[in-house]
Amino acid sequence: MSLVLCVDVGSTFTKAVLVDVSSGVLVAAASHPTTVDTDVMDGVDGVCRALASHGPVTETLVCSSAGGGLRIAVVGYEREVTAEAGHRVALSAGGRVVHVSGGLLSGEGVRELRAAAPDLVLLVGGTDGGNADVLRHNATRLANARVTMPIVVAGNAEVSLEVSAELERTGRRHSVTSNVLPRIGVIAPDAARGAIRAAFLEHVIGGKGLSRGRGFTELVRAATPDAVLQGVELLADVRGEDVMVIDIGGATTDVYSVLRPQGEDAEIERDVAGSMWHERTVEADLGMRWNALGIVEAAAREHLALSSGTDAYAAHVASATGHRASTPGEWVHESDLARVAAVVAARRHGRPRVVGDRPRPLADVGLVLGSGGVLRHGPDGVADGVLGALVSDHAGGWTVPAAATHGVDTAYVLFACGLLGHAYPQAARALARTVV
Repeated sequence: MSLVLCVDVGSTFTKAVLVDVSSGVLVAAASHPTTVDTDVMDGVDGVCRALASHGPVTETLVCSSAGGGLRIAVVGYEREVTAEAGHRVALSAGGRVVHVSGGLLSGEGVRELRAAAPDLVLLVGGTDGGNADVLRHNATRLANARVTMPIVVAGNAEVSLEVSAELERTGRRHSVTSNVLPRIGVIAPDAARGAIRAAFLEHVIGGKGLSRGRGFTELVRAATPDAVLQGVELLADVRGEDVMVIDIGGATTDVYSVLRPQGEDAEIERDVAGSMWHERTVEADLGMRWNALGIVEAAAREHLALSSGTDAYAAHVASATGHRASTPGEWVHESDLARVAAVVAARRHGRPRVVGDRPRPLADVGLVLGSGGVLRHGPDGVADGVLGALVSDHAGGWTVPAAATHGVDTAYVLFACGLLGHAYPQAARALARTVV
């Protein structure tokens, strides 16, 4: 055996799986509360000790969303076009988009950006050969502003060197990559995703103060949502079908969809900002603990019923985020919150982004996969009830998968598939085949 340890340092728990990369077999798993209050490596050490009896580990791969994950601000040309394209790319790169601006940055705009406290700025604007004035102006504003976060430039390629020189003039940390919107209707996310990932590893992880020089920065390979998206892409590929994943967490509910354009969608692009066929959306107001009250508010807005007492339970767990359900009555409330979080997140992911647009084409999704502790550890019937409500939500204004099977990533290996994909592609594919 050749054992590789894959670790996800989450906001609440640090989860680990031990994989035999010679066969892609899952050997064992462990979890430990994330030790943000001391040093996150304490939690990593905890899962290592729990799995030590299975043999020596040849490599450790880590992803992280601790410390609030990756906060991204998008600065673009027009909010409806390049800024929207940048927003989609930032989400797909595993970031939580905390600020979006379109047009010429003003002094007030810079203050609003700084107030959002992003870890990174994605600077976009113009198609290749198109408008360059806004990108130039915004680069100058950022160069002269009191901002310290790294900047990824992914706009009009014809002025990228000029923009880089302007940022270099004032010593701004930055990198330049190819345009996220090279022409109208076409999103090219891969280069920007890679640059965001590199900036996250180089500047962000080390800057959050999560560990005091014990090797954590060197171990981290990706933001957790980025690793999960890569795992979902691999899962869709090995299954040969469209896949949708609903990940219900303590702070957010994330939705991933990996689709294959078919028919006229493969040839015609009606959306001027382009389509992301591999996409992630994050709902920062829908979380089983920190944002449980957001789920209650969303239920009211979306006319989704909650059991009596669920609102009070949500208030309790929002103030006691370490609480674990232990009675049948508490699990009724947990199931309620998870059901609403999943349904509302799926609606937001699938609905048209603007009036007149089409819903995301999810009708051909063959697998709807649930993830998150409430689905993995809940009593019998909780996961089926949550996912059953999602695939029968025909009044939600989105295209519900017509004939999808549903299941749960019970072993929590999608993140590991993503982490293993580059160095151990065959093991990653074998592991992905075991998900459902």
